[in-house]
Amino acid sequence: MINTLVEKIKKTNAPIVVGLDPMLSYVPEQIQKAAFAQYGETLEGAAEAIWQYNKGIVDAVYDLIPAVKPQVAMYEQFGIEGMKAFQKTVDYCHEKGLVVIGDVKRGDIGSTSAAYATGHLGKVQIGNNVYRAFDEDFATVNPYLGTDGIKPFVDVCKEEKKGLFILVKTSNPSSGEFQDRLIDGRPLYEYVGEKVAEWGADCMGDSYSYIGAVVGATYPEQGKILRQIMPKSFILVPGYGAQGGQGKDLVHFFNEDGLGAIVNSSRGIIAAYKQEKYIAQGITPENYADASRLAVEDMIADIAGALGKK
Repeated sequence: MINTLVEKIKKTNAPIVVGLDPMLSYVPEQIQKAAFAQYGETLEGAAEAIWQYNKGIVDAVYDLIPAVKPQVAMYEQFGIEGMKAFQKTVDYCHEKGLVVIGDVKRGDIGSTSAAYATGHLGKVQIGNNVYRAFDEDFATVNPYLGTDGIKPFVDVCKEEKKGLFILVKTSNPSSGEFQDRLIDGRPLYEYVGEKVAEWGADCMGDSYSYIGAVVGATYPEQGKILRQIMPKSFILVPGYGAQGGQGKDLVHFFNEDGLGAIVNSSRGIIAAYKQEKYIAQGITPENYADASRLAVEDMIADIAGALGKK
C-alpha cells in the first residue's frame, strides 16, 4: 500500500491528506435538519448528519488528493451509529479511489494489538468465511508498550501489504512532557524514531517502508532530525493549518526526491466554510464543500511553494 500512496502523491502532486474529523458543530444546519427530520435528534440522526457531511466533502475534493484520514474518536462519540458512519466513510473513500489512513492510535499488549490489527487492517475467520471489518489501508499506532505491541500490526501489514504510522513526535503542545525526556542525553522521540526505522527495515516497498511515523508540523526542528533517523519511513505530518503549522515549516520533513511525507489538515479543510477568507469568496453553509475544495487547492499551493515546485 505504500507504493500505492506514493503513486497517488506523484499523480496528484499533492502530498496531503484530508482529516475527516467531524464534530457535529462543524456540520451545516441544513444537513443536520435533514438528518434529524429522518431519524430525530438521536445518535442515529447525528451519525447520519456526519456521514452526509463527509460525503459532500469527499465528492468535492477526491480528485485533488491521494488520501483521507478519518479520526475514529469523532465517530465513536456517537456509539454504534457513529461507527457505522465511520465504516460508510471508509468504504465510500475507497470507492472514490482514495487511500484511507485510519487514525485509530491503537497499541496494547500483544494479543490485544493483534485483535486491533485484525479489525482495522486485516481479516477475521468466522467459520468457513473470511471477512474484513473496517479495512483501512494504514493505521496510526502508539508505540509506548514496546515491540510486542507493534509486532502484531507489522505481521498483519506484511500479510496484507498495508501500512502503519507510528507516533514519534506528536503535534500537541504537551507532547514534550514525555517525548522530549532525555535518556543518555538524547530525547525519547529519537529512540522511538530509531525503532520505527528498525521495524520498517524488513517491510519495504519499492522505495519506502510500510512502517511510517507521525511527526507534528509544529516541531520542524525535530522533524529535520527525525527525517535523518528514518530515511525510508514515510512521515505523516499533523498540525498544519489550524494547529499553526505552515508550508515553510515542512521542508525538512521531505526527502530530496520530494517525497517521504504526507501532510494532514483536518478542520482547516472540512470546516473551511466558516473561515472569513472563504466567506469573502461567496461561500455559504449551503456550499460548504466548495470551501473545502478551495482550502485543498490553497494547501497544495502553499506546500508546493515551500518545496520550490510550480
